[in-house]
Amino acid sequence: MRTLLIHLFLLPAAIVFSAIRLRTADLPRARHISEFALCDHHGNAFSLSDFADKKLIVVVFLGTACPLAQHYAPILVDMAKEYESRGVAFLGINANDQDTLADVADYVRRHALPFPILKDPDQAVADQFGASRTPEAFVLDESRFVRYFGRIDDGAAVGMRKSSASRRELKEALDDLLSGREVARPHAPASGCLIGRKAVGTRSAPLPDGRGSDTANFQVVRPILERRCVGCHRPGEIGPFPLIEWKEVAAWSAMIREVVVEGRMPPWHADPRFGHFRNDMRLTAEEKRVLLAWIDAGCHKGPSLVGQTFLSAVPGWGIPRPDQVYYIAEEPVRVPAQQETEYQYFLVDPGFREDKFIQAAEVRPGNRAVVHHALVSIVYPPHPRPLSLQGEGSMPDSLGALLNYAPGMQPTQLPQGYAIHVPAGSKFLFQMHYTPNGKEQTDRSYLGLVFADAKKVKHKVRGGAVLNPNIDIPPHVKDHRETAEHLFTRKVTLLSLSPHLHLRGKSFRIEAAYRDGHREILLDVPRYDFHWQLRYELAEPKRLPAGSRLICTAVYDNSADNPANPNPAQRVGWGDQTWDEMLIGLFAFVEDSGGP
Repeated sequence: MRTLLIHLFLLPAAIVFSAIRLRTADLPRARHISEFALCDHHGNAFSLSDFADKKLIVVVFLGTACPLAQHYAPILVDMAKEYESRGVAFLGINANDQDTLADVADYVRRHALPFPILKDPDQAVADQFGASRTPEAFVLDESRFVRYFGRIDDGAAVGMRKSSASRRELKEALDDLLSGREVARPHAPASGCLIGRKAVGTRSAPLPDGRGSDTANFQVVRPILERRCVGCHRPGEIGPFPLIEWKEVAAWSAMIREVVVEGRMPPWHADPRFGHFRNDMRLTAEEKRVLLAWIDAGCHKGPSLVGQTFLSAVPGWGIPRPDQVYYIAEEPVRVPAQQETEYQYFLVDPGFREDKFIQAAEVRPGNRAVVHHALVSIVYPPHPRPLSLQGEGSMPDSLGALLNYAPGMQPTQLPQGYAIHVPAGSKFLFQMHYTPNGKEQTDRSYLGLVFADAKKVKHKVRGGAVLNPNIDIPPHVKDHRETAEHLFTRKVTLLSLSPHLHLRGKSFRIEAAYRDGHREILLDVPRYDFHWQLRYELAEPKRLPAGSRLICTAVYDNSADNPANPNPAQRVGWGDQTWDEMLIGLFAFVEDSGGP
């Protein structure tokens, strides 16, 4: 068992845009596809008749920024090579209005695609196929009738990615047809981003309450995006595409509408009935109605925005400019193309000869395409070997949490007078988890620190955790409950809370239990999402008297109904990897009665 805080924040096997869902529209199985002609990014024209000698044609609609289209690119490359000798041609089509020819060229280059990607600028071919998402595959027989359409396999979908697919519907359809059989499963719902359509952009949108004098245009909408979206959806950040310019936002407007209505974006999972949090990312009711009215009216552009940019559109730090930056290694770290990788650890000596106090800190991945998670812990002197948990439910005195990188996680910025204490001689332990994406990569992640004046620090912030390393989850159980407790022997003030489970995690609740028997729900996450490891910062720090306990209750879904479940037949216990499980409630606190 490794150190507690080396496990606290994990990310998905890859970063997957949570703004993705299953396609529910149906398409006639016997639809005939008529002749069409489109050009690739070089301007070379291709038509359907160019493949007249092929037994089957696989047409896949792809988007350059869609995470699932990124994930399936190497899989499509392998399939195209496998079936080429059997008379099967592969053809990609990009119908996204927001994807330029340069974007398509970069996508082809990065994934070394052996088949052409054609641009469908007016979505006319997408309309003929009935395609609505990327990636979405269609198999045409020799008469060019659709014999299969839908997903490529079940290995990746909304907010999840399996270690391997259990159903490969596209491959199964090809094998059926090449063997002279009817396709056993002619349709499987596709997961993916909605195809970006051309924006209307010519009408003003009256706000939903009928205020005719105040109409929604991009000038009205852009501050909402600035507050809620652009922090991630900008170059160099986790958002798979930027939402800065009008054309970008308009092209993604259908997708934006879908995820806002369904509550998937911005990512926030706390039940609003319990607790208040200063970093709450949810759209207000007013923000939501203005944004949806603008989209429903055609994404009106409004006055010229020449020369106007978002304040946060510039790539860089989410904290003030760091006083010091520390990298995991002097040289880039190699990440293999395929195999599953174990956690990698990098011990960095900052050379502190005196105590330091950290006001703000941020971990930034050097290569977001393969960084699964990044956690930095403080290793206090003397430095133990090996670093390990010292007893159940406790944290070794020699190790303290500092910061982590996870999708949607905001950097640490403490109030004035609060700081993380780093004793002289301490070192930083980076835990890196990489997820290969089909191509060999390199990474050089790093940590930025803003130091506080020691004379102004009134409260030393510490990290703690409540955990249960003895969890035991039976196979095929939909609602399995486990708990963990932590006793405070001194009075403390809680500043933030963070739950952590793996792929079978279903819900998580953190309660305070007082000596008089009273219990209070501090945080309730009824729909836990492994792919968004969020920290919930208390709007009002919570003071707990000595003798209070934190009680964490986790519910796991180890049934086949859980689409992210690696193996419902497996009995699951504590472990590092995502196919294992954990139960950890992380908290930040100070051991005094003060508050911000």
